[in-house]
Amino acid sequence: MSPSEVLPTLDHGLIGNGNLLALVSPTSAIEWLCLPRFDSPSVFARLLDRHKGGVFRFLVNGEEVRGELQYLTNTNVLINRFQHDGVSWELIDFAPRLPYGWTVDAPLRLVRILRPLHGLVRLRVDFDPRLDYARGETDLLAMPDGIEIRGPGGPLFLQSNLPISYVANRRDFVLDGPVFFDLSYGCRTRVSMSQVGHELELTEQGWQVWAKSCALPLFNPELVLRSALCLKLHACEDTGAIIAATTTSIPEALNTSRTWDYRYCWLRDAAFVVEALRRLSHLREGERFLRFLRDVAEAGPLQPLYALDGNPSAPEEILDHLEGFGGCGPVRIGNGATDQRQHDLMGELVLCLETLLRDPRLVHDEEDLRFFPLVQRLVEEAILRAPEPDTSIWEFRSLMRNHTFSRSMCWVAVHRGAAIARRFGELDLARRWERVADREHITILERGFNAKRGFFTQSLDGHFPDASILLLPTLGLVDPKDPRFLSTLEAYSEELTEGGLMLRYRNDDDFGRTTSAFTICSFWWAEALALAGRLEEAIQVFDRVCRHANPLGLFSEDIDPATGRLLGNFPQAYTHVGLIHSAITIGEHLEALEGKVRAWS
Repeated sequence: MSPSEVLPTLDHGLIGNGNLLALVSPTSAIEWLCLPRFDSPSVFARLLDRHKGGVFRFLVNGEEVRGELQYLTNTNVLINRFQHDGVSWELIDFAPRLPYGWTVDAPLRLVRILRPLHGLVRLRVDFDPRLDYARGETDLLAMPDGIEIRGPGGPLFLQSNLPISYVANRRDFVLDGPVFFDLSYGCRTRVSMSQVGHELELTEQGWQVWAKSCALPLFNPELVLRSALCLKLHACEDTGAIIAATTTSIPEALNTSRTWDYRYCWLRDAAFVVEALRRLSHLREGERFLRFLRDVAEAGPLQPLYALDGNPSAPEEILDHLEGFGGCGPVRIGNGATDQRQHDLMGELVLCLETLLRDPRLVHDEEDLRFFPLVQRLVEEAILRAPEPDTSIWEFRSLMRNHTFSRSMCWVAVHRGAAIARRFGELDLARRWERVADREHITILERGFNAKRGFFTQSLDGHFPDASILLLPTLGLVDPKDPRFLSTLEAYSEELTEGGLMLRYRNDDDFGRTTSAFTICSFWWAEALALAGRLEEAIQVFDRVCRHANPLGLFSEDIDPATGRLLGNFPQAYTHVGLIHSAITIGEHLEALEGKVRAWS
């Protein structure tokens, strides 16, 4: 059987609290959980190996039953309702997120609550943790008050109001009242049904309060809110780091070795997440990320990605003992991009710093003034590196070129850095940077546009299209109605699309030719069309992409244009950033159009 025939479907829900993330299948199976951090070794990794990975699920007659999985309104609490042979029951999954003064308490605990709805069902608990990516021995020690899980990366402890022997011996039981399961890391605080019920109420209310403070666009507000809630889960409460995705090694494309570990803080992706949440009126994530950024910057030269604790080392390793997602390996942990030269980084960070430092809702103290030396360092680095080749936003492993997007982001660093310098009274520095920015702007527009091909190209003096170019108007580098950009839009809609979705590029990279559509690129396309005044087309593209979301409104990194299957790591923060930005931009243009209609009438 080919991998595509046995490939799992990414129809999971994501639960978390800022310190814990878990993926739950409609069958009740927790198929992905890493502890004690997002980038730690796995406890359950069935997503990457159905037999050896480890799982936590509930069975009927020894078999899985699919339920109807959904989020409790405006929360990250999952509820799964099951029906089988005339009997119905529900499962609630959440990670406690409890009010604590002006902040929240986010313990390393995962809670599952089973409740009968109609009739009585016999269930069996399949609790099968496999610590350290199932590499080491995992021992379960049954005690009167629960099960202690011992092994590399522990300790963990499972408590329940069900007799613990039923769990340890996988005995069937009749669900005739509420049953809870509390899996915790590093503690054995006694819990009860009443306590977890109260924590469920507090967690639900807390998420709904957070959701109420989102400034949503009029265009597709429900999808935007779900994306915002998803992004919030990827922001680490402990350190302020923001990870790119929950998982590792879900392949970008089938039958390829394009499997990567995205459980790290890419500074680029994090900066984009911060701006998306800021546009929705959430600023705390940005404030915390700036502290993380300052700390890693003071520790040494900046690099593309970091572990959640700021560790600059994430050595890449292949786990041969795991078969991979649907048999599509290799499974990788760590990411070699830590050592790459990605010159767009300076622009994204300066942009992030500028928008937060000038936001009047934030009160800046003397501590915040310490960020200007970092701005100066980033701008000078951008000036130095702009003419040099790099690996680009797409992290080519060997294709070093003077990429147009990277060069444009260097311009952003210098251009926006000059504005920050003026704000801090550094007028001589601002004038010098403005002169450099003017020269860079001319260079990019002259050498980044190929008149013969009629579009902006992947690299200066190049020939290939590249979807990252669609961001140039949002950066302020080119007017969205400039004939050169309009012709780029036309060309890209022909050259880079497959099945109505946009690929990153068509040219060969280190692994051959990519076949999957990188989902954020289609949202960039929709936003670019809106900015260019082609609003109806923008809405069509947006709606077409959103039809590929899983039933809970979550996206992975890629979509297979031929089948519509979600591929790549899941959920992907970057994709949800693209959805938010494009929805806001389309919404703003719809409101402006509506205003003009009212004025004419």
